[in-house]
Amino acid sequence: MTAPALPDLHLSGVVLPEGEHRDLWVTGGRITHQPVPGAETVSRGGWLLPGLVDAHCHVGLGRGGEHLPGVDDLRAQALTERDAGVLALRDCGSPVDTRVLDEHLDLPRVIRAGRHLAAPRRYIPGLALELEPADLVDAVRVQARRGDGWVKLVGDWIDRGIGDLAPEWPAEVLTAAIEAAHAEGARVTAHTFGTDALPALLAAGIDCIEHGTGLTEELVGEMARRGTAVVPTLVNVENFPGFAAAGEKRFPAYASTMRRLYASSGAVVRAAFEAGVPVFAGTDAGGGIDHGVIADEIRALHAAGLPAEAALAAGSWAAREWLGLPGIEEGAPADLVVYDTDPRADLDSLQRPHRTVLRGRVVG
Repeated sequence: MTAPALPDLHLSGVVLPEGEHRDLWVTGGRITHQPVPGAETVSRGGWLLPGLVDAHCHVGLGRGGEHLPGVDDLRAQALTERDAGVLALRDCGSPVDTRVLDEHLDLPRVIRAGRHLAAPRRYIPGLALELEPADLVDAVRVQARRGDGWVKLVGDWIDRGIGDLAPEWPAEVLTAAIEAAHAEGARVTAHTFGTDALPALLAAGIDCIEHGTGLTEELVGEMARRGTAVVPTLVNVENFPGFAAAGEKRFPAYASTMRRLYASSGAVVRAAFEAGVPVFAGTDAGGGIDHGVIADEIRALHAAGLPAEAALAAGSWAAREWLGLPGIEEGAPADLVVYDTDPRADLDSLQRPHRTVLRGRVVG
């Protein structure tokens, strides 16, 4: 997409997270605190928040897991996120090549993890590259080079032989795979619902855990010691009772596990945060979760026990720093959202962006 000339903009308001009222200018798509003569004032008053982040989503998946490779479909999902104030997405595994979106400067920035990597018949059909353990290390190297600094493993899933969640990879294979990713300059994250896969993943040096509903007090302490992050995806965890009901007849042990994990999910998130584990907001949008629900996830983190400002940070400035994206600072790309009320005091205001600036352009 050919970029039109960038306008010079002026905004004023309370800049978060510092909480100071300031004037900002945008020139050449970047923020400056130096006045820019002739800049158009596009927002006066309000609260200026670094663009929101959905740290776990899947662009290119439709309801039921169908692949949506068409550009119009990809744009529609990304625009839904943008309209919700989300200006950066960590696409946490997708079978669809979404690089075409990088040409669309009116869409959120996308940080990709390549394809899910799973053991044979141990994940949702059609979504992952299914591999024998002996092939995992080489596959990790390939995905590390194809992604944007992340690799996504499936750490556990239902094992039909035992009728319950079980780890997918031997510990020694995980260690070699994560070392290979780190050698390529990529971080590694893993889907886990249960507990049993977590010790080997943490011992192997994994950088992040997705969902993490099976975390125990001991494992939370280990994550805090290592600095391992968690993205709880609480809006997806709300589906656990439905997963349990669907599997009850064939896999009663699995159904019982999913109900137990659901019941303790809020307490797990609260314990992780209180222990000092980095917690970030991600919705798992794509497939069974609608895009554009980051405000719901931030509110869910607050309901689980995070202070409102910490929950907001988990979906804004803290998440951006974790992903290597700047906030509202001198010279940074102008990616910010303006709200009429203070979102630290009123998380519901996240549903109502007043003004959105992306790459130095007003897009909402």
